[in-house]
Amino acid sequence: MLNFDLCTPTRVCFGRGRENEAGALIAAQGARRPLVCYGGGSALRSGLIDRVRASIEAAGLECVLLGGVQANPTAEFASYTARFAAEKGCDFLLAVGGGSVIDNVKMAAYCVRTGWEPWDVTTHKVTPAERLGVGVILTIAATGSETSNSAVLTNEGLKRGFSSDLNRPDFAIMNPELTFTLPPYQTACGVVDILMHTMERYMCTNEDNALVDELSEGLLRTVIAAGRRAMAQPDDYEARAALMYAGSLSHNGLTGAGRECGLWAHKLEHEMSGLRPEIAHGAGLAVVWPAYLEFFAARGAGEARLLRYAQRIWGIAPDFEHPERSVRAGIEATRAYFAELGMPKTLRELGLREEDIAVMSGKCTDNGAKILPAILPLGRVETEEIFRMCL
Repeated sequence: MLNFDLCTPTRVCFGRGRENEAGALIAAQGARRPLVCYGGGSALRSGLIDRVRASIEAAGLECVLLGGVQANPTAEFASYTARFAAEKGCDFLLAVGGGSVIDNVKMAAYCVRTGWEPWDVTTHKVTPAERLGVGVILTIAATGSETSNSAVLTNEGLKRGFSSDLNRPDFAIMNPELTFTLPPYQTACGVVDILMHTMERYMCTNEDNALVDELSEGLLRTVIAAGRRAMAQPDDYEARAALMYAGSLSHNGLTGAGRECGLWAHKLEHEMSGLRPEIAHGAGLAVVWPAYLEFFAARGAGEARLLRYAQRIWGIAPDFEHPERSVRAGIEATRAYFAELGMPKTLRELGLREEDIAVMSGKCTDNGAKILPAILPLGRVETEEIFRMCL
């Protein structure tokens, strides 16, 4: 096991009805005038925002509301959020929603008092040392942003992430019941994203981490089973609870602790949804991940890890004479599961064309100047090949 740091300060408040504790949790942070930020109208129509506001007001606080955060949140709206919070005198930011709302709030929190632009934080033009308080009421199990150190914004077609332990929210309220009414497609996209956060870390280059391997494999198998159950029975509380908590564990640093390298298909997908913001992140990942694995398998890279992945995650019997067959079966099992969830299989299904490949690869590698770390380093030529395998 390699040396590592793991910082997970977020207080997780898990279970039925916990959203009604929002006011008390915010008050405990010393705030008096929180801004409640959310996305579309579903949070309003469901009555969730009304319950949150009532909780805040019952704690003697003044509640300010701001809706309209879009999927694949933009630097422009994060900037607006920061200015709006400053104008209203808000001293705490509460995200009610999924990863998009949470990332918008995370990046705005650096800028309310400083007047900075969120994109300047994202691109490291400025370095924050503090932020406004941040809390989360999670409504979609997917990105793990409720406990992670990362946040992603899109700006003029570029989708980029910023990682810092300051990104980790002060608290995260997680009630699985809030995910019961999600459309099946959003549930499926969330399942893929949760799996990917651990799968990518699992594909490491060091084999000396038995504890984290076992934790990761158990998480992946649990999510695969819970995903099937949630798709078949949307109000299955235990399935939804497993997905919600797994989403946090998958991206809070636990499944990457003591590991080296990894396969970061997320970096390729960011260019897909950066070019076309209507692409759901999980849907893009479902397209790129099997091709990503095939690219490495064809070169014999990471074969031992791919064999373990096939056997431990998908139950593929090892073929000792022809291990490449077992590797292939594991990749096909991955693709079949994503299809079972109703995920797309190709770039074309997402509205992307062959002529988009050079654009995406160029952005991914800074026009060839940057090499992506992986089991085999990936430059512009390699990323173009992977994208082409997705057509």
